[in-house]
Amino acid sequence: MTILLVGYGKMGRAIEQIALERGHQIVGRIDLSNRADMDALADDAVDVVIEFSSPESAVDNLRYCISRGWAVVCGTTGWLAHRTEIEQAVREQGSAFFYASNYSIGVNLFFRLNKVLAKFMHNYPGYQVSMTEVHHTEKKDAPSGTAITLAEGLLENLPQKTRWAVSEADKPADGDTADAVVIDSVREGNVPGTHIVRFESEVDRIEIAHVAHSRQGFALGAVTAAEWLAGRQGVFGMDDLLGDS
Repeated sequence: MTILLVGYGKMGRAIEQIALERGHQIVGRIDLSNRADMDALADDAVDVVIEFSSPESAVDNLRYCISRGWAVVCGTTGWLAHRTEIEQAVREQGSAFFYASNYSIGVNLFFRLNKVLAKFMHNYPGYQVSMTEVHHTEKKDAPSGTAITLAEGLLENLPQKTRWAVSEADKPADGDTADAVVIDSVREGNVPGTHIVRFESEVDRIEIAHVAHSRQGFALGAVTAAEWLAGRQGVFGMDDLLGDS
């Protein structure tokens, strides 16, 4: 399979390593310094684009790749205000698009566990839900896309919560957050990603957590998604890849 990497930072390099180990060919490595190099690629030179860039670049990258008819696996977060537009363009072009806020298989199992726990807890109003996410200092968006996905899973299953809100360590959460899932975003060191969901009462606390030890799990998931997406048409996500397992 031929892969075009759009975004060649730490994640792009981790994806490249795994893709090469699995016998795939990298036909281009695109970042801000050489974005015009995509113009030189033939339409049929790319089986799948794997896009891990930045919130500021992602939408233009996606528009361009979709216009070329290339299948795209996207792991960039912080751009989802344009998601409807991008997915509509995919359908009109007849191409393929795969988006996940996190490509780790473990995280996606954690998403499912989070929903199950929320279903159990919605009958126990004495417990208040909150969340903490910790990432490296180079991560530009906060809260993380993974944290937002977790919060959306909680909102689906906790009728008393209608939105998520951001809390910062040095100041209280914005406004009245009684109806909100409050997310505390922490940026420190070289943390690949930690997400904690907690339900706390006056007498005890229940926590579930996912702690990534490296970027390898995210990279392997992205390459696996690219392998799965090749030759398909439509809009997909991790639930399609994982099925009902």
